[in-house]
Amino acid sequence: MTPLWIKNPLGIFTANDLDAGGGLVVSDSGTIIELVPSGGQPSVPCAVFDASAHVVLPGLINTHHHFYQTLTRAWGPVANAPLFPWLQNLYPVWARLTPRSLELAVQVALAELLLSGCTTAADHHYLFPDGMEDAIDIEVAAVRAMGMRATLTRGSMTLGEDDGGLPPRTTVQSPEAILADSERLIRQYHETGDGAVVQIALAPCSPFSVTKEIMAESAAMAERFDVRLHTHLAETIDEEDFCRSMFGLRTVDYLESVGWLGSRTWLGHGIHFNDDEIARLGAAGTAVAHCPTSNMRLASGTARVLELEAAGVPVGLGVDGSASNDASNMILEARQALYLQRLRYGASVPVERALGWATRGSAAVLGRSDIGQLAPGMQADLALFKPDELRFSGSHDPVAALLLCGADRADRVMVGGSWRVVDGAIPGLDVAGLIAEHSAAARKLVAG
Repeated sequence: MTPLWIKNPLGIFTANDLDAGGGLVVSDSGTIIELVPSGGQPSVPCAVFDASAHVVLPGLINTHHHFYQTLTRAWGPVANAPLFPWLQNLYPVWARLTPRSLELAVQVALAELLLSGCTTAADHHYLFPDGMEDAIDIEVAAVRAMGMRATLTRGSMTLGEDDGGLPPRTTVQSPEAILADSERLIRQYHETGDGAVVQIALAPCSPFSVTKEIMAESAAMAERFDVRLHTHLAETIDEEDFCRSMFGLRTVDYLESVGWLGSRTWLGHGIHFNDDEIARLGAAGTAVAHCPTSNMRLASGTARVLELEAAGVPVGLGVDGSASNDASNMILEARQALYLQRLRYGASVPVERALGWATRGSAAVLGRSDIGQLAPGMQADLALFKPDELRFSGSHDPVAALLLCGADRADRVMVGGSWRVVDGAIPGLDVAGLIAEHSAAARKLVAG
C-alpha cells in the first residue's frame, strides 16, 4: 500500500497552528505522516483522494454519553422535567434493560455519532440490573464492530432510594461486585499507548447515587491500574443541595474528600462551580465534559467554559445521554457549545474555539495525546464534510460554515486510516433494519 494524500481540501481545521492548506498524507499504518502546506506537494509518492469539495477536521471526540438512553428519547412523561424528576421517572424504565436492547442502543448511538464526524466516544454506563452483568462486554463488541474508538466507563450505583439516594433498589450493586467487575474489565479490555481502540475508566454515577466508600475505592483502583476516573458533578443546584445535606460538603470539597481532585478525573457537566472551585479544579488538572444541549434541555445551567479553561481546566464536549439531548450528533453539539458560550461571554467567542473543544480539548479530557488534532505522528482520524446542501448556499468561509450553517452529517469519516463512512453512509450497516429493531425494543422497554 502507498500513502494516501487527502489533497487540497476546500477548508481544513487542524486544531493547532500548522499549515495544512494542501491537505495531509496518511500512512498505510493509519497515522498522519505529513501536512502539506498551501500550494505544496507531498514529499513521498501517494495515492490521491481529491478533497477539493470537502472541509477536513480531526475526528470529533465525544467525552460524555449514555448509549443505552437512545431507547428513551423524547419520552412524554419527562419531556418537560428537570434532572431529578427526569431521573426518578426514567430509572424504573431503564431497570428493564436487556442485553439485546442494550446492544441495539449502543449500535444506534455509535452509528449516529460516526455519521456526525465522531471517531472516539466515551460512554458512561452505570446500569447493571439482574441479567446485565456483561453490559460493558456488549459495548466493547459493538465499538469494535463499528470501527471506532471508545473510552468505556464502568459505572456504578450503590445508594438506592431506601438509603437516601435516587435509584431504585433493583439498579444498585454491592461494592464488592462493582470492584471485582471493574478489575476484570480493566485486565480484559483496557488498551494503552497510541492508537488504542478500547480503554476502560471507572465511573461511579454521581454523588446522589453512590456512597463515599465506593468513590474512594474506585479512586484507589484507578491509581493502581493507571486508568481514568469519571462521574457527574455540579450539574444542578439540586445536586449541590444534596451534597450539603448528605455529606456536609459542596461538590468540589466532596470530590477532594474521596481522592478525586486530580488530573486522572474528568467530570460530566461541571456547571455550578464558584470562583475558588474553578481555581482548585484548574490547579489539580481535573477536566470537564461540557454538555450544552443536555444542560439546556434540562434547564440545568450554563458551564463557565472560558473561565474553566483560563484556570487550566481541560474542557471537551459531550452529547450526554440520548434521553436528555435527545441526539448523538457531535458536529451539532459543537454548534450548541459555540452559541451557548457566546450567550454567556459575547459574540467574539470564535468558531475555531468551539471546534477545538470538540477535538483537541476533548482528547485532553480523555487523557489522549494521539488524537484530536492534525499533525505528523497523530492517528489518522478524520471527519470530512461536504458543504453542498441548500443550507450552505451563499456561505464563504467553509470552516465557519460547518457550525454557522448547521452541518449535521459527515460525508466521509476515517478512523486509523480506514474509511468508516463513505458518501454519507456506513458501509455494510443496514440502517433501516437497525431502526426497526431498535424502535421495537424502545417501545417494549417503555411499555414494561
